[in-house]
Amino acid sequence: MSNLLDLMRKLSSDAALAAEYEKDPETVLRRAGLSDDERQAMLGKDYAAIKRLTGLADGKFATNHIIQAYDE
Repeated sequence: MSNLLDLMRKLSSDAALAAEYEKDPETVLRRAGLSDDERQAMLGKDYAAIKRLTGLADGKFATNHIIQAYDE
């Protein structure tokens, strides 16, 4: 699995990491060992580049968006 895809999965399942990413994405991306292209794609929210860099197929696309549950 690519470092980028691994990080994206962790961001969706690790609330502490997601909060850290929200405050300082560059540090989280560097610590994850991403390439310059991967970091630029994530910081720029360049979904076409993220898709290309992760090798994800259409219909199986993950993003760096975080889904949060809120109590009613």
